[in-house]
Formats: sequence, C-alpha cells, structure tokens
Amino acid sequence: MRVPSFFAKILLFGEYGIIYNSKGLSIPYKFYYGALKIPKTKSNFSDDSHKKLLYFSEYLKNLDKDLISFNWEKFNFDLERKIYFESSIPQGYGVGSSAALVSAIYDKYALSKILFDENLDKKRMLQLKNIFSLMESFFHGKSSGLDPLNSYLKQPLLINSKDNIQTINIPSQNDYGKGAIFLVDSGEIGKTAPMISLFMENMKNEAFNNLIIERFIRYSDACIENFINGNINLLFTNIKSLSKFVLKNLKPMIPNTFHQLWKTGIDSETYYLKLCGSGGGGFILGFTEDFEKAQKKLKDYPLKLVYLF
Repeated sequence: MRVPSFFAKILLFGEYGIIYNSKGLSIPYKFYYGALKIPKTKSNFSDDSHKKLLYFSEYLKNLDKDLISFNWEKFNFDLERKIYFESSIPQGYGVGSSAALVSAIYDKYALSKILFDENLDKKRMLQLKNIFSLMESFFHGKSSGLDPLNSYLKQPLLINSKDNIQTINIPSQNDYGKGAIFLVDSGEIGKTAPMISLFMENMKNEAFNNLIIERFIRYSDACIENFINGNINLLFTNIKSLSKFVLKNLKPMIPNTFHQLWKTGIDSETYYLKLCGSGGGGFILGFTEDFEKAQKKLKDYPLKLVYLF
C-alpha cells in the first residue's frame, strides 16, 4: 500500500507582512518530502522521530474535541509499532518540516477529516487552517496554520488576508528558461520565534511600522500580482526594491555572512535575495534573470532550483 507523502513548502512572498493581513503566496516544494512509516527492521527505525511523535500525541489529546478528534485506537496501535516520520525536509530551514508532519498526522488519524477536493469551500478551508494552527503550535508556540495547509492541499495558496485564503494556479514553468527562483543554503539553522519577537518589538516604533506598511507590504503585494500575472519585467523591478528594503531595514533577519552577498546581487543586478520565511538562517530565496550568471556569482553556495521563468 502506497504511503502518502507530504511536501515541503516555500512562502514565495508575504513573510512578516501576513502578520498584518497583507497578501502571501505559498507553494509546495516537491524536492523535499516526508511520510509516516512503520519500521520493518530496527536498522531503519528513527528513535528521535518516534519520541517526538509520542510527545506530540500527548499534546493532541488535549486539543478542543469539537474542532478536531483523532482515531486513538489506530494512533496508539501505530505508536506501539514505533511509527516515525521519515523526512528529507531540513529542520530550521523555513521550508515546513513540522508542517509536513502535522499534515501527515491529520491525514492518517483525524476523524471527520476534511478532504482536499474541488468542493473545498472558504468555510472548510478556514476550518482546516484553524485545526492546523492548533496542531502546529506544539512545535512553534504559535502557528498560523498556513504551512500545514499548503502541505496538506499540495497546491499553491494565495493568502489575501487571514480569513481569505484560496488555492490558485500559478503560471507554468518554462523548462528552458534562463530566469529562475532558487534556494541558497545559508549553512545556519534559523529559529522562528526570536525573529518574530524582534520584528514585533520593532513594529512598536512608529517610523518602522510605517515603513513596513507603506513600502515593504506594497513591494511584496506587487511581486505577488506580477508573478501570478506572468509579468516578469515588473516582477524583477519590485523584487529589487524588496531586496534593497530588507537589506536596509530587516538586516538582523539576514545571517551576517550574507550581508555582502545580498548587496553584491543588488549592485550587479545578477540576482536578488529575499527572506525565506522569518529568516535568521535556513534557506534564503533568490531571484535571477540568468541562473547561470547567478550560479557563478554564488559558486561557493549550494543552490536548489525552485522555478524556471
């Protein structure tokens, strides 16, 4: 029997802005994925993953049963069989390692499960988001639920506001295109909570608050519109503005070793870097009109393709 896999996700646009009800665009990233497994032998058994599932199951037992309930007979039986989550998704890299696990648990054990089909209306979409928010809060202290929603639905999500989310078709890739979206491995593990706390503290400053609302969110929303409509020239104009803004105003979210690389991309117009999630480490997103040139400029860093223009 085929075991369902759940993919990593990439928030292309909307980091930090979606906290203030701006737009966001999230896509599944099939290069990384995970699945729940029962070990066949002791050699392929992940004890750390199994222990995490034991702790997670205890947390799930205390959730609001009117919102979500699980088949505990089945879940406990599988826990006794040492079930674990086999995943290639790097943890602390901003691509949804916990989200894939949450969606896998929901898919396998939730009762009265909301299915991802063409009849998924706005009301049930928000219900799913709220369920995933509660479940993933075990890992992050607080979760929007958007990452597990993306992993579970396996489709791009357009976040118009916290209460208005829809699946969306994005333009098809150009398999022979020169332009690309890519991931850069910073070599550092990022921690979401400290970055969010720092951002929220900065937002208490009126000048910073105005910058985020009047410029950062405007650039980000424009990028989403450009990308969805396939307007690549305008997209790169706005990506450049977004990249410059982040370097100037959100520098603590960029690993120190990347400050100069960030600036080099902007100055040379070879590539533009942006945060992948909350930043602080993990992956960094890159945009370029010529992937070969970007590879040469970033030759010391492993790059992973996400999308070709």
